[in-house]
Amino acid sequence: MTLNISIDDDATTAPYEQLRTQISELARSGALPVGHKLPTVRGFAEELGLAANTVAKAYRALETDGVIETRGRNGTFVAAAGDAADRKAAAAAQEYAENARRLGLSRADALSLAEDAVRAAYSR
Repeated sequence: MTLNISIDDDATTAPYEQLRTQISELARSGALPVGHKLPTVRGFAEELGLAANTVAKAYRALETDGVIETRGRNGTFVAAAGDAADRKAAAAAQEYAENARRLGLSRADALSLAEDAVRAAYSR
């Protein structure tokens, strides 16, 4: 399976972040199934015309996010990304809610601030 990844050199988003985002979206949508083996860092870097360090940085971020897992010499594979992403987002939301309550914000104000933050993050 060939990955349909493209890097826009003119974008304001760093190439590693473009790569991270696209792989994450492909994994979450199921276009990259759980267990799919990803290209090696060097091979993918050559294919995309990027430095190996750029691909390695994206892979590290994806592994931290739980989207991929490295199995030593066996390679890098798509993990059950949805579960990990959902758990991390739920934990962050829980922490936000607890902090907002401790700060004395009303439920409506806390929700409004969260909506503003999400809107800003997704408009980039």
